[in-house]
Amino acid sequence: MRLNEKIAIVTGGASGFGAGIVKKFVEEGAKVIIADLNIELGKELAAELGDNASAIEVDVASGDSVKAMIDQVVTDHGKIDIVVNNAGIGHIPQPMDELCETVFDRIFQVNAKSVYNLAHYVVPLMKKAGSGAILNVASTGGVSPRPNLTWYNASKGWMITATRGMAVELAPFGIRVNAINPVAGDTPLLKTFMGEDTPEIREKFLSTIPIGRFSTPEDMGNAACFLCSDEASMVTGVAMEVDGGRCI
Repeated sequence: MRLNEKIAIVTGGASGFGAGIVKKFVEEGAKVIIADLNIELGKELAAELGDNASAIEVDVASGDSVKAMIDQVVTDHGKIDIVVNNAGIGHIPQPMDELCETVFDRIFQVNAKSVYNLAHYVVPLMKKAGSGAILNVASTGGVSPRPNLTWYNASKGWMITATRGMAVELAPFGIRVNAINPVAGDTPLLKTFMGEDTPEIREKFLSTIPIGRFSTPEDMGNAACFLCSDEASMVTGVAMEVDGGRCI
């Protein structure tokens, strides 16, 4: 029960890595708000997990939507101890000069601006409380980029730098900020990164991961739980690679 009685928000928590983080947090005693654009999927997961999980619809790219969500959580729970910025999108592999501006803008709204939006409304609450943990789900792509995913990689590199900057600035207020860098996982985003899902392309991806498998939602949940728990009270500004050796 490492997160007993903690109030945690997990964006993009209805599926994939986010759902793995939500499940682990609930197992460890937290009350978890699944903040997702897909509210129906979020409600399904909340119903599966019981009274310590609930779902709120939010578009993390919209400041107004995030504010409404934060206000609701504070009304319902009185505080926010943990925020996991997990919501993210990718793009089909393609040359950097061919990606259209609309897709580029959406990638940075969801992967980067969302971190700003959550911080804008949550950090003042955490400063007042004198404690808090923020976790940004970045990517190995932000450390060791793959070709033809340049703008996605750049958005995740932004998240890693933001994590370090936030950690330094917020440490005096008792707020820790870390990131995790998963390698590709068998989640709804996998096909986006691969372009198409075939045994040959999967084998090519797996050949770059020394441990020989994709990241799982459970892997992310375990890493996230540690970094957001008091066990990691001396850990801040870290971008932990949960990647089976991919970045070595």
